[in-house]
Amino acid sequence: MICVTLGRARHKRMIAEHQFLVEQGAELVELRLDYIGRAVSLKRLIDDRPGPVVITVRRRQDGGRWMKTEDERMTLLRSAIAAGVDYVDIEEDVADQIPRYGTTKRIISYHNFSHTPDDLWDLHARMVEKDADIVKIATMANSFDDNLRMMQLVRESKVPTIGICMGESGTITRIMADRLGSPFTYATFSKDKKIAPGLLDWKEMKTLYRYDEITDETKLFGVVADPVAHSHSPLIHNKAFEEQKINARYLPFRITKSDLPNFIRHCKEIGVQGLSVTIPHKEAALDYCSQAESSATGIGAVNTLIFDKNDVLGYNTDYRAAMDCIQELFNIDKTRERPMQGMTALVLGAGGVSRAIAWGLRQRHCEVLIASRTLERSQILAAELGCRAIEWDQRHDQRIQLLVNGSPVGMHPDVDNSPFNATALNQFVAVFDTVYNPENTLLIKNAKQAGCRIITGVDMFVRQAAYQYKLFTGNDAPIPLMRETIKKATNPVQLN
Repeated sequence: MICVTLGRARHKRMIAEHQFLVEQGAELVELRLDYIGRAVSLKRLIDDRPGPVVITVRRRQDGGRWMKTEDERMTLLRSAIAAGVDYVDIEEDVADQIPRYGTTKRIISYHNFSHTPDDLWDLHARMVEKDADIVKIATMANSFDDNLRMMQLVRESKVPTIGICMGESGTITRIMADRLGSPFTYATFSKDKKIAPGLLDWKEMKTLYRYDEITDETKLFGVVADPVAHSHSPLIHNKAFEEQKINARYLPFRITKSDLPNFIRHCKEIGVQGLSVTIPHKEAALDYCSQAESSATGIGAVNTLIFDKNDVLGYNTDYRAAMDCIQELFNIDKTRERPMQGMTALVLGAGGVSRAIAWGLRQRHCEVLIASRTLERSQILAAELGCRAIEWDQRHDQRIQLLVNGSPVGMHPDVDNSPFNATALNQFVAVFDTVYNPENTLLIKNAKQAGCRIITGVDMFVRQAAYQYKLFTGNDAPIPLMRETIKKATNPVQLN
């Protein structure tokens, strides 16, 4: 079950949103009374309530907005219990001051916005003694170990427990709550209301992650990155799973560079069977593969991991997707021994995507120039792949047939910038922009105006995701659905 948290300054707005949520199927709603701007009328909020509620009046020290006295707050909580509300949330340090009464269930809660304490089990035991029907512990995740400890606590507790790691790094604890045995998890009514760090949107939980349908048999996949919230991979993979009726979910994992080895080591333990790997982990992840395809080892980077028994298998679907796009655009005969000999390509950027594309072009005997804002990075990559590094300021002076942008320039929200001047483009240069959000970057717009042939980031993104989907599931991906989904997500105004 999902408890949808409502925090509004006006009674009228909170009542209207509560009614709307119940009409949309919400089973439980948390009314955050600390958000109400004037004197709280409990009677107005609960007398004719359309569904079950949790009443919460959160202090500022616990992440709330309560500005009045503690006596007034305690009176409000006691009044909610006397009125027979379904649940009341009481912080563990004041729980002894609020006795049980009637049928109202007691959620004894603890919040820590800086870290996850080492003594979780001791904390949990103290909270159980406060006459708890449900124990709720919400702490900040600073490492993946925090998630592991929290999930173990929820799974093994004898008392119903809600264990949440806050922040982008703790998303898994929210999405997997029911599977772990939590009585419910929390979500926000809308993304514009930031009530707690990492709190997901209710619609997202219901429709994207299909929270209520996750079972012990649900297969887990995901994307590992830092940051990860911007990724649209969960959107297209979960839509594809739903389309093909596959009992699987694809989750976002925010993992720091230093935490990557620990995360990979525990993936099988939490049921993760495959991962998409993106910035900044593509090169480092190769070190943790027991086997990797030749292209991945040649590139020196992976963007896909498959956990197979005791093996970690590495693949690079960026390379496959990019080469498919380029060969199709130039109508290249793949059977030729040196299919791109005589062509020159300029690759902008020296990161993981640039590395994969440059390696693929060199394998096809294309001459490759690399330019990035840091010449040293360009030189290192060029030396490793047999390319030629040039100064960033010299990028417009080259005679090329293909321009590849592997840099993030032009990516949302930096939509007004391009890594290449429009005046240097002409109809004899094909332009490949790996940025997919937005699809029509400024570089792509300028290329169209110059009469260039183009490959957009959406083309590559969908193809590499389709390769990953095949590796994850063994099924051919529903490519038209994936393409339509990513286009709607990255360009909603134009398509509505």
